[in-house]
Amino acid sequence: MCGIAGYSLGNGSGVDRTLAAQALLAGIAERGADAVGYAYRAGATVSVHKQRTGASSLLDCMALPAATDGVLVHVRDYTKGHPSILANNHPIRHGNVVGIHNGIVANDDELFARHGLERAEPEMTVDSEAIFALVDELGTSPETLEQLVGVIAAAWADEREPGVLHLARGIGRPLWIARGRHEVLFASTRSALEVAEQALRTTFLKSQVDEGRLLTLAEGTVAATQRWTPDSSFREDGSLPAVRAPHEGRSCLALLSALVAPASA
Repeated sequence: MCGIAGYSLGNGSGVDRTLAAQALLAGIAERGADAVGYAYRAGATVSVHKQRTGASSLLDCMALPAATDGVLVHVRDYTKGHPSILANNHPIRHGNVVGIHNGIVANDDELFARHGLERAEPEMTVDSEAIFALVDELGTSPETLEQLVGVIAAAWADEREPGVLHLARGIGRPLWIARGRHEVLFASTRSALEVAEQALRTTFLKSQVDEGRLLTLAEGTVAATQRWTPDSSFREDGSLPAVRAPHEGRSCLALLSALVAPASA
């Protein structure tokens, strides 16, 4: 069980880019402590930072350019692909695509073989890479996503599509969005979006993304919504608790409070 979050902001947004990312990270921190990372776009390319720690070791070190228009944030509780291999941790880059994923892709090796694709780095084994390898090869579409077997909530940026983020929810994992006038935030849980609201001292219209939806975010809006049919054949062995690292959640919320306090003084 991992945690994903991020945002798309339009030019008219006055949201503090760094604080928004920090708040979202604090909101999902309890969902995993095996690794943490974020990616941002402030121009043509997507920059990635990740490390093998919990979120509390990264949160107050985050610094995003004022020109940032899109962010992806991830905390990992790994299933496949040991976190000692940095490339296995998220955000994952495959070619032009940088993405984050919460869930399991059960047919990743089969998909690499079927399409004649190579891993981005030879030592990688993480199943999530299959999502972004397919998108890099075939593009973002319902047909691409329908080749995946497993449970999926994912988000990605494609450097061939400036200013755009994509969100996909299959089955078995939650995904929420929050909309403002020039902002769309997303996270694994509603509570993470509420943490962001409190830190940014604003309110958003929050809703859960339905299963089998592919959303395109651009310039702080939901520019398009498509339906896709997730494969329903996969069954997990038992259910995973959403809270995997409660100490990280508490530490990050305390750190966030300290960061927000000077602004409110």
